[in-house]
Amino acid sequence: MELNDVKIVLKKPIFPVSAPLQKYLRAYQRDAKLPVTYNDLLQFNESFPIMDKNGKDSLWEGPIYPNDRIEDIHNGLKVIYANLKASGNLRIVQHKYIDKIEYCTFGNTHPFRIRIVNRLNDVYDYFYVKRADASRIYGLELEEILSPNQVNYLVDRETLIEEHIAGIPGDVFSKSYLHKPEYNPTRIAKEFVKFNERCLVMLLGDMRSYNFVMQITPDFDDIQFRIRAIDFDQQFYEGNIKVYQPQFFKENFPYVKLGMEQLTDKTYLQYQQEEKSSILHCVRSERHRLADLRDVSNTEVLTSQENIIQLKEGMAAHFDDTNYLACKTMTDVIELNIKNIIRQVKL
Repeated sequence: MELNDVKIVLKKPIFPVSAPLQKYLRAYQRDAKLPVTYNDLLQFNESFPIMDKNGKDSLWEGPIYPNDRIEDIHNGLKVIYANLKASGNLRIVQHKYIDKIEYCTFGNTHPFRIRIVNRLNDVYDYFYVKRADASRIYGLELEEILSPNQVNYLVDRETLIEEHIAGIPGDVFSKSYLHKPEYNPTRIAKEFVKFNERCLVMLLGDMRSYNFVMQITPDFDDIQFRIRAIDFDQQFYEGNIKVYQPQFFKENFPYVKLGMEQLTDKTYLQYQQEEKSSILHCVRSERHRLADLRDVSNTEVLTSQENIIQLKEGMAAHFDDTNYLACKTMTDVIELNIKNIIRQVKL
């Protein structure tokens, strides 16, 4: 593993949801008619800063809405939660109330974070209301199709609803949990190798430690780890190949260092191969959906021509494969990644 800090200089633009993408979302039950939109939530009079437990600015704000709008907004958000979690069955929100609406001014999509609470037992959950961004939606779909993780989201024109992905933020885990004696460091290093491989195949960029979470599952004889992406803003936009390799971000150095300490070249290659086999299994299971997604994304402009040229040249050099130079879109690059995996796994 290597470390060579990568910087993303320019902010990625928001790409609107096209008619072909909307049709795809409808075909795979991702579209919905929502009673509250992202723009509705923007109609607040003022806001107050939200501090974290240490008294520092969390970069989230508490919006204050007009009194005559609060009830409609809260009721609409409960309907959205029912759509997201139970196909619109309102019985699941019968005893729930909206506890908090928080607005983030950091990041591309400026999300709203909604906390919903069950008044019978105080158990709470979160979900997010965001400005719909086509490249982010493609990232969510590729995560659903090619990774071992399921993602739950809905789209209504300019509004994107996302389920909360539970886990320990990667930066928090590296500082406070990484070296706990009961955790097997090799298992953590193995998971980072697999995550790194998956991001490059899917062209999921900017996976710095605060953009993924670590999920911990006790097993009968050990503890299992899984890294899950929680931010898909930088899906196949940048031209620098290193943006799609988490190992090159300085924020991930603790994971890189752990891998260098715990893994040999042989085991590193073994875990890469395991992830490729897992991706191949997903491709075989979801080949029709993947083909539909490819056909739609190949009709869209989701990055600059300069970025496509830079990336395909970087991929050609990285894999020593001149076939990448014939790619015309970012989708072509992903498709060639998958074809190469199919050839390699069959060998």
